[in-house]
Amino acid sequence: MAPRVRSQFCCLTLNKFNKYDAIKELKILKKRNKNLTKGNIKKQLFNLTWPMLFGMLGMVIFNLVDTYFIGQLGVQQLAAMSFSFPVIMFINSLSQGIGIGTSSLISRNIITTNRQEVKMMASRAILLGIIVVVIFVTLGSLTIRPVFNSLGAKDEILNYINDYMSIWYIGVPFVAIPMIGNNIIRATGDTVSPGILMISSGILNAILDPLLIFGYGPFPEMGMKGAALATVIARSSSLIFVLIILIKREKLLTLYFGRLKNIFSTWKEILHIAGPATIGMLITPISIGFITKIIAGFGKEAVAAFGVASRIEMFILMVISSLGSVLIIFIGHNISKNIFDRILKSLKYSLIFSMTWGIVVYVVLLLFSQHIASIFTDNLTVIEITKKYFKILGISYGFQGLVMLSTASYNGINKPYPSAIFSIIRMLVLYAPLAWIGSKIIGLNGVFGAGFIANVTIGIISFWFLIRTIKKLALHNNVPVVFLHTSQKL
Repeated sequence: MAPRVRSQFCCLTLNKFNKYDAIKELKILKKRNKNLTKGNIKKQLFNLTWPMLFGMLGMVIFNLVDTYFIGQLGVQQLAAMSFSFPVIMFINSLSQGIGIGTSSLISRNIITTNRQEVKMMASRAILLGIIVVVIFVTLGSLTIRPVFNSLGAKDEILNYINDYMSIWYIGVPFVAIPMIGNNIIRATGDTVSPGILMISSGILNAILDPLLIFGYGPFPEMGMKGAALATVIARSSSLIFVLIILIKREKLLTLYFGRLKNIFSTWKEILHIAGPATIGMLITPISIGFITKIIAGFGKEAVAAFGVASRIEMFILMVISSLGSVLIIFIGHNISKNIFDRILKSLKYSLIFSMTWGIVVYVVLLLFSQHIASIFTDNLTVIEITKKYFKILGISYGFQGLVMLSTASYNGINKPYPSAIFSIIRMLVLYAPLAWIGSKIIGLNGVFGAGFIANVTIGIISFWFLIRTIKKLALHNNVPVVFLHTSQKL
């Protein structure tokens, strides 16, 4: 019996399973937790990515639906949503960082480590997420007006922001815990369940939004508060089902966290990835906050257009983001056994896909950007600015995809620092300063052009450095890299 199977068998018998039930349970675990170190790479990436796509679609539905219905309230409310975007991204980045660290840790241990230890790793990750969220939500709730005032929001818009964020902050735990839990489930090789949960949550939010915003039927008319409350309710339902899967099906949660020393050890491993990953992600909302302030100087219509474009952009990039999340799992499984050929081959496929997707999307935007923007607003100025944004920045989406894929892959190989460094260079060294300079010289076109330059430059450099890093790891482990030999079946 293999070491992993033997350790799981012992653990099951200690929990008073009879021999028949223990063997049956082991077969179920083996079937459910996929081994990605062998098999057809293209097929595995596709089978893992499409359910992730549904999960990402659920997240995008949240943003697009909120934007659509709030846009019906007026330009001021739409601008308020745009101002809230960087802060929401900030909080989500904290949760996502822990989720990424957890996904990397679990995926590198799920096929080689005792199941009981993996169970405690997952439980400690959830505990860490709760502690971090409580701290930052408390601080955020107490500083709504000062924070958004510093971003350039005026009094008339601040009231709408306060209406939305005061309720949204209450629901943050319902956003954070499912985010971490879904990453645990994905690390086992199951991307279907998280995808179903996230899309279901997005659909529920889409149903509740108009009811609570406009007050149809027995529901009260709540405006911005209604949009936030719909999000809280929808996320709460997601939390319930994530916990059921982790506790009942996967048996990966427990109230016993082990000794304090072991808890801190797991947190250290998670934060080794989560720290740089979170910093890298936090750079984006901080920089977008700065860019929003620059754009605010061109009027509320420009801010509203930037908010609309940003949410459409999330929709466009969610396919590549889904593939990036899958790469963390795929690379984690293969790095645990030093199978570098499969890692490099998966990155080759990902490169081709990202650039192809970027070209296709840009053509679609050139043809239909006006129709797409008009879905969210009938303000002609907002629509024209949105079109201008996509015309200038849209051609760089394939390269932005390379940045996203590189970021995920660095976390998968347990090398998170390049990920953070490239994110910092892209946003703080290139995008934000060039946007400020560009706004002074050529106006809004200069701001959008800065994004184009940052995406293309860092996309090329980060992906090249990733390939170089993996080849160095292979040499360090005395593993020959022969993935370019097409005759070898991977």
